[in-house]
Amino acid sequence: MDSYTLLVIIVVSALLFEFANGWNDAANSIATIVSTRVLTPLPAVAWAAFWNFFAAFVFGTAVAKTMGQGLVHLDLVNEYVLLAGLLGAIIWTTVCTWMGLPISVSHSLMGGYGGAAIAKAGFDAIIISGWIKPLVFIFLAPFIGLFVAFAVTVLTSWLVRRQAPQRVDKWFRRLQLLSAAAFSLGHGTNDAQKGMGIITAALVTSGSLQSYEVPFWVIILCHLTIAGGTMAGGWRVIKTMGQRITKLNPFGGFAAETAGALTLFGTAQAGIPVSTTHTVTGAIIGVGASHGLTAVRWGITRRIMWAWVLTIPGAAALGALLYYLSSALLG
Repeated sequence: MDSYTLLVIIVVSALLFEFANGWNDAANSIATIVSTRVLTPLPAVAWAAFWNFFAAFVFGTAVAKTMGQGLVHLDLVNEYVLLAGLLGAIIWTTVCTWMGLPISVSHSLMGGYGGAAIAKAGFDAIIISGWIKPLVFIFLAPFIGLFVAFAVTVLTSWLVRRQAPQRVDKWFRRLQLLSAAAFSLGHGTNDAQKGMGIITAALVTSGSLQSYEVPFWVIILCHLTIAGGTMAGGWRVIKTMGQRITKLNPFGGFAAETAGALTLFGTAQAGIPVSTTHTVTGAIIGVGASHGLTAVRWGITRRIMWAWVLTIPGAAALGALLYYLSSALLG
């Protein structure tokens, strides 16, 4: 297969990944605002999708650079590695979305990409230092989300302690529109950059780009696609996130979304490709824990955490297998 055709296939696959990303992660953006009945599902996904796209004009491309050139030595891999990594991530994400599991789409891409690179060039292809922060934040992101959400809940509870419950509910129904927008903005800037990183890496390895700088058309295309995936909505995942972990009201939904947004803004600026799923799940648990440990449904939480643990190795195995298949069939 000629290099131009292969490049087109990789770009299309990256956009399919972004769509699957938005599809699974729609739950992160709208589960709380739907479960608290501040918005019905269709206006909620439209609201989230708009802010997913708007993020293209707000933040830079630090996460894209980490994902594209910070994890794997580009001089040791080829286009088949990128294609296999994307396909492995897409398959893993689609299966988990169908099962209603809010996995980390970011880590499925990291796993698929890394597994395919190892299949091509062994462990020498891996930039060990580039994996340290993302792997550490697999564990840190949910705890940061949890503690920030707990702090926001306690602080806001103290601020409104003398107000009538009906008035508090009315205020936070309005405020939750803002917190949902902020979280969707953070989700867009963090997760759209994953596909940008892979597309730019493909452009570099194919010789279409001389240096690693994300083109503007790639930024716009990735944000449009992830917004489209959010509009599609993974409703089984939304049910898991919004109803099964803990019971939320507009006050709790505001705290969870605000905590998630603050965490994502900080990690995006630092160029750390964290999981929005891990972050918001931790935030929802933090809101529930502020009412006592029994307010959290720990059985559902354990099931989600197992999906997190298995995502990188599972997607890596798929990426490696698909590298051998794609290079044999298309090479």
